[in-house]
Amino acid sequence: MLAHSSALAAGRRHSVGRRHDGTVVAVGHTAAAECRVAPWEDVVAVAAGNVHVARNTGRSHTVGLRSGGTVLATGWNGDGQCDVAGWRDVTAVAAGWRRTLGLLADGRVLAVGRNAEGQCAVQSWREMLVLSCGDWHSVGVRSDGSALAVGNNRRGQCAVEAWRDLAAVSAGYLHTVGLRADGRAVATGERATGACAVDAWEDVVALDAGSYHTVGVTASGRVLAVGDNSHGQCQVGHWRDVVAVAAGATHTLGLRTDGTVLTAGNNADGQCDVETWSGIPG
Repeated sequence: MLAHSSALAAGRRHSVGRRHDGTVVAVGHTAAAECRVAPWEDVVAVAAGNVHVARNTGRSHTVGLRSGGTVLATGWNGDGQCDVAGWRDVTAVAAGWRRTLGLLADGRVLAVGRNAEGQCAVQSWREMLVLSCGDWHSVGVRSDGSALAVGNNRRGQCAVEAWRDLAAVSAGYLHTVGLRADGRAVATGERATGACAVDAWEDVVALDAGSYHTVGVTASGRVLAVGDNSHGQCQVGHWRDVVAVAAGATHTLGLRTDGTVLTAGNNADGQCDVETWSGIPG
C-alpha cells in the first residue's frame, strides 16, 4: 500500500518536488529562502513547513533527506527548525510550523524547533514508522499500527490513542487524519471546517491534511477532498491517474503516474506554478 509520497510537499506558500535523479524543485514564496533548493542532490524525500493562514505565518522552511541519512534544510530558521546538519541515520523527515522531525533507523525520533506547546516532546517515542507535523502538534505511527501524538490538543487533534491498524497519518492545523491498512480513513479534531468528514472514504491508498482541508487518493487513482474550499483547493474530483497528494495551507498538489503534478487552490505566491515539473516519482 502506498501510504505517503516523499516526493511531493506543500507548505504555507510554496511547493516542493523531488525528481528521479535526486534533485529538487520548488516554487512559490521565496522571501525566507524556502525555495532555495537548486544545489541539493541525492535527495530521497522532501518536506515543507506548513501553517494556517494568518498575519504572522508567511514564512516557512523546506527539508530534504539524502540517501545517506543526512538532512538538508533551507528557509526560515527563527526557532532553529533548520538546525539539522548534524543529524545522521535518518530515514524520514517531517516539517511543521517552526519545527522539523526526523525518524531514525532504530525507530527513535529527533526534533528541533519550537516546543512551546510540547510538539517536540518526542524523545520517548520508540518503534516509529511514520511522522507528521501539524501547526502545533506532532503525530506518528508505530510499528504495531498504533498512533502517538504530542502538542496542542485544544480541539482534540491529539486524541489518537484508540487508533489501530494504521498505515499513515497526517496532521493539519487543528485536525489529524489517519489511514488504516484496510483503506479506510479516520479523523479527530476540529470538525467545523469539514476536514474530518472522511468516515465514508474507502479504498484509500494515500492522504494528506492541509490547514483546513483533507485530501485522499483511491487505489483507482481518483482524488477525494473535504473541508474548506474557499480557494478551490478541494476542486480535485476530476483528477485521474494520481498516486500521491500534498495539501498545503490553501492549495493542493497531486502527483500523476507519469511524474507530472496537478494543482488546485491558491496561487497568489506562484505555489501552483508547476507546469514544467516532470520526473517526480510516485
